[in-house]
Amino acid sequence: MKKQYFILALTFYVIAVFYLAYTTPISPHEAKILYTSEDIVGVLMQWGESLMSGFIGLRIFYIFLGILSIGLFYKLSRYHFPKEKDAYLSTSIFMFLPGILTATTLVNVAIIVLPLVLLFILVYEKGYFWVQPFVMLALFFIHEASIIFFIALLLYAVTHKDKKLAILSLAFFIVSIFLANGIDIGGRPSGHFVDIFGLYATVFSPFVFLYFFYAMYRILLRGEKTLIWYISFTALAVSLLLSIRQRVYITDFAPYVMIAIILMLDVFDHSVRVRLPEFQKKYNLGFNITMTFLALSVLLIIFHQMLFYFTSDPNKHFASRIYKPYFLAKQLKKDGLTCYDDAYGREWYQLRYYNILPCAKDRENTF
Repeated sequence: MKKQYFILALTFYVIAVFYLAYTTPISPHEAKILYTSEDIVGVLMQWGESLMSGFIGLRIFYIFLGILSIGLFYKLSRYHFPKEKDAYLSTSIFMFLPGILTATTLVNVAIIVLPLVLLFILVYEKGYFWVQPFVMLALFFIHEASIIFFIALLLYAVTHKDKKLAILSLAFFIVSIFLANGIDIGGRPSGHFVDIFGLYATVFSPFVFLYFFYAMYRILLRGEKTLIWYISFTALAVSLLLSIRQRVYITDFAPYVMIAIILMLDVFDHSVRVRLPEFQKKYNLGFNITMTFLALSVLLIIFHQMLFYFTSDPNKHFASRIYKPYFLAKQLKKDGLTCYDDAYGREWYQLRYYNILPCAKDRENTF
């Protein structure tokens, strides 16, 4: 990928992110975090709201973290690929993953975790050991599912006989278990194995996910198992195992698997460049089809609001839970009403953001 095309792609990404953050109403998840969460995710939202008004104020720190993640991923790509054009292509695919685009514009913990994971890999590759404990400590406090990361580091360290990393990751792993800081495993067993594939297809786009799965498997059999592979494969394996017995939250695993774009492009390059040009056609065709579906996924996200307006049944639109309270609040205010009693759960928090409170004051204490 040429530099000028990369600059165009980056410009489009920045415009798309700010457009989505500015125009997309507050989601149920964001509204609940804003009014109930006291962790770093909620604090950053509150700080942003105090700095800027509107939807973009809630998300301004997350936009910054998303752009920071792009920069760190580019640095990591330049470290892994000898050709600069491969780093441009890898970064372009990464920043237009649906999971990256939505995580940057809709508040969630994944976009806080992602730059820390990328930073850790960079400082490890460059041999800055003194930085590693601080990054791991930040992940420990920010992300409850960081135990996945520590397990991956421990497996990598033991396999590659890195004593310092083994001791450090083992210490964080033990502390995570001792303080019960990890993924919640419990409740009534229920299978969600098929669901997790749908979630990953949403995060990557369908064909990119299929190639991600293939790349992970191929490297497992005969590829070079780098630190990135250990992190991504461990997260994938744990999520699949857990999905057999319980519902899995994709934000627990997404920051650890999306970094594998570097490995996927590396596997693809090796498959294509060892073949004569006449035998590369089917690979290039597959790549073009995959990128086409990725582009369609991006356009679907960017223009989802327009689709909501024109859909015959708005309740079936994937973003209906975002827009329904928004339009309800506008209609209530238009009718001169400032209270509403038929909102429940997270919808109540969304209406609260629009200054629509319950008419019965005693209902405020039930949420």
